[in-house]
Amino acid sequence: MRVPPLEFAALLRQHRSTAGLSQEELAQRAGLSGDAVAALERGRRRAPRPLTVRLLADALRLEGEARAAFVEAAWQPAPADRPTPRPTPLTPDEFIGRAADLAESIRLLNETATRVLTLTGPGGVGKTRMATEVAAAMRASFPDGVHWVSLSPSSNEPAVTAAIAAALGLNIPRDSGRLDLLAEHIGARRMMVVLDNCEHVVDVAATLCVTLLRRCPALSILATSRELLRVPGEVIQPVPPLARPHAARLFITRAGSHGVDPPEENLAHIDAICERLDGLPLAIELAAARVRILTIEQIADELSASTRILSSGVRTAPHRHQSLHAAIEWSHDLLDAEEQRFFAVLSVFSGGWTMPAAHAVWSSVRPGASWAHAVDLSARLADKSLIIVTRDEATARYGMFDVIHEYAADCLTENGLRSPAELAHLSYYAQLAVDAEPELNEPDRWIRLRELDAEFGNMRAAMRRALSHQQHEQALRLAGALYPFAYLRGYYSTGRAWLETALAAARAQPQSPEPAMLAKAMCGSGYLAFLQCEYDVAVARLEAAVELYRQHSDQQGTAVSLRYLGSVARERGAYEQAEDLHRQSLAIYAEHSDDTGSAWARHHLAFVSWLQEKWTAAREYSTVALEHFERVSDTEGIVGSLVNLGAVALYTGDLDTAETRLRRALNQACEHGFHEGVAWAQNQLGLVAWSRGQLDTAAELLDASLAEHRELGDRWRAASVLEALAAVAHAHGQTWRAAFLLGAASAVRNQIGAPVPVCEQPAHEHTTQAARDALGEDQFSAAWASGQNTPLHQI
Repeated sequence: MRVPPLEFAALLRQHRSTAGLSQEELAQRAGLSGDAVAALERGRRRAPRPLTVRLLADALRLEGEARAAFVEAAWQPAPADRPTPRPTPLTPDEFIGRAADLAESIRLLNETATRVLTLTGPGGVGKTRMATEVAAAMRASFPDGVHWVSLSPSSNEPAVTAAIAAALGLNIPRDSGRLDLLAEHIGARRMMVVLDNCEHVVDVAATLCVTLLRRCPALSILATSRELLRVPGEVIQPVPPLARPHAARLFITRAGSHGVDPPEENLAHIDAICERLDGLPLAIELAAARVRILTIEQIADELSASTRILSSGVRTAPHRHQSLHAAIEWSHDLLDAEEQRFFAVLSVFSGGWTMPAAHAVWSSVRPGASWAHAVDLSARLADKSLIIVTRDEATARYGMFDVIHEYAADCLTENGLRSPAELAHLSYYAQLAVDAEPELNEPDRWIRLRELDAEFGNMRAAMRRALSHQQHEQALRLAGALYPFAYLRGYYSTGRAWLETALAAARAQPQSPEPAMLAKAMCGSGYLAFLQCEYDVAVARLEAAVELYRQHSDQQGTAVSLRYLGSVARERGAYEQAEDLHRQSLAIYAEHSDDTGSAWARHHLAFVSWLQEKWTAAREYSTVALEHFERVSDTEGIVGSLVNLGAVALYTGDLDTAETRLRRALNQACEHGFHEGVAWAQNQLGLVAWSRGQLDTAAELLDASLAEHRELGDRWRAASVLEALAAVAHAHGQTWRAAFLLGAASAVRNQIGAPVPVCEQPAHEHTTQAARDALGEDQFSAAWASGQNTPLHQI
């Protein structure tokens, strides 16, 4: 047990007497004068120099706790002046949503060899709040105390050391050797020191930690810092933002403390607020404080545009927590000039970025910047919790919280770097899209698709910048390269809007764009218009593309455009024209030994065939196409051919074969995120279930298919699904509902000018007649009219 410290004079006499030394003998052994020792024992010198204390301790051969108590007694001021050890701050508010994180901190400190645990994260994420809970939970584990040290007011090594000493109840003299005295005081005591807010004195804190941990074997340190300490043995525990339910609960709780109890209908707005603020507790608390003067709907609206309303928090909070801007500014001001420029430039990215993208943009803004320089700057910002690093297999991706991104974007404008950074961003992503396009037409397209999925936000941003900076050719190049991506991922409206906007901007220029680029844009725009059932626009664009491709002897482009024109004719019910166009496409592919193109032409000929009840031709075309697609592992082609073969089996009564093929198609389409394939497979599987009398299963599958088709904008297939749902409703005895759905389908077909396919006509006519017979003409007409007058999105 450690003996409580005595007054230094009494303790010196005690140790000298125990050692059997006179004052003169002790003075001689310590290299001091006899008068000095006498003055100390009589209390005439109450604050001996640290070197004097060390010399006396060595002369008295004091070790361990006896030496620590001796050194400590030399520092002690008079009892009335002695500082009181600082306890862990008490927090009156509820600790929300951190149970798992708290348990992990306790585990690390109790069950592992962790001696320095750093809670890290961006400003406002709740590091200090987390540390208070950890400190409270760890008191029983540290018999010599858990001591809280706030480093916010400290700016240098003496101030940091003094803050730690004060937290331990010590008053260190102002001469040299403070850190040594601190280490001697802690000695072998089992205690934990909490260093809160280290980021602005991180080098000092790191040096201090290394020294104390080396010399104090039972000491543990808990640090909170926006920047890593990077000391040996440091264990990093990121403090994440609050998950959605906890974030909403925090907002509701804090709003309640301001006298507002949000009603249930506000929950959607609260979720939107929490999502916009990335689950950052400080931001959520500042938003909740605004309920005193704004409704929750108004707060959500304000935050959708800017976070500048997030200020005026708790009056007694540190300045950096008085507003969200101040919290981020605190971190930003700790960066050097180069880090600040890099931080601002990164704001041009939307939805994250890769290291090659960061280097490309940075080296354009700062010519000559090396790859290693971009990596180093990224590491520094990550260490300071200003960017987030995520890893997906072998690829690292980087991002910022929205509130930090907004601050960085303001810095970009202030630094005058916006225009060059945005143009560099545009150039990089336009080239990325062009490089990706050929692979989107290859069997292993799904690898590239996943890359483009991650970059969708950047592609949107690049398109906006191409137009705002009047880079019309870049806009056309980017939009044309991305139309296969828009089709495969179901972004029909977005991809088409990009193309139409780029085409209009290019046409307005005095110099015509490059013909090949223009043809590709026309072809893509026409195909996406077709997918949205705007057939007249589709035909105009595709025929223009065919003419341009033929003028420049581009056989591949001609074949693709003819194939798309054949699809338009198919949906309009012009089956002979569709077959002729697909055969023209097949002939071009065959002439150029393009086996994949030939397989696609056969796939579409199979499609036209089964819609006309030409089962044998459909089966033969699809079988040959499927063999090729399986040979080259083309998932999109496999899904399409399986749907064709499943439909043939369905309509010819082989329900088991139909279900097997369609289930396989659905699984592969789901696995690769191929939305059109998912919608088609669900549609046909719903018809299989209906044919078997499994009405609930049929309704579920057809509902899912309708939702997919409606989201894609494919009204042609949505009409067929509505008619199938009408058949299911009639079989369920919901005859009025069946007539309503038939009316809705009829309205869609009238809008787009597409008849009921031949193979679907028997079921359609049967359902229509049965509903009319059951309801009578008046009720049937009323239900039909109600369906016709109901927009598709409301069904």
